[in-house]
Amino acid sequence: MTNGVTDEPVIVDGTEPASDPELAGRFAESAHQILADLVGGGAALGWVEPPSRDEVTELLRHVVSAARAGDGALRAAYLDQRLVGLGYWLRHTRPTHRPHADLEKIAVDAAAHGRGVGRALTAALIADARQSGIEVLTLDARGDNSVALRLYRSLGFREYGRLPAFVAIGEQRYDKVFCMLDFRRQG
Repeated sequence: MTNGVTDEPVIVDGTEPASDPELAGRFAESAHQILADLVGGGAALGWVEPPSRDEVTELLRHVVSAARAGDGALRAAYLDQRLVGLGYWLRHTRPTHRPHADLEKIAVDAAAHGRGVGRALTAALIADARQSGIEVLTLDARGDNSVALRLYRSLGFREYGRLPAFVAIGEQRYDKVFCMLDFRRQG
């Protein structure tokens, strides 16, 4: 702490604020604001246009339900008691793929970039996946997202495939990069 301000992000289980009746509305609104602002600024989070509040609320309900069933995890990052990021993974639903999960989203408020929020969120989600018995955690990223790709590599992910010019944003085309973290190789 410096002058009462937290320097490090505080990472919490996001299912608590997302499902507490008193906190859920504020959590969904803050999550929506982060996602809509990032997508509006061109971030690669799975939407071309910023998602609506209802889309984000439904997404959070789905992730919380999966997490409660042991099929996912939702993490939230706070700086100075303000939501500045969130991320989640979901287990594959096909029976033959159940030991595997996708790290679906890591979203960090632009004002908090460079403060270690993305690293802390990703590390917490990796720990959750390992503890849940996930064998292989996968993710994909847009090829021009070099900051995220560098972060994932530094946390042990390795690229296992790439679809050239697969993502279309208007006239722009970007590679889709597939990465994996194989816990079976880590013991």
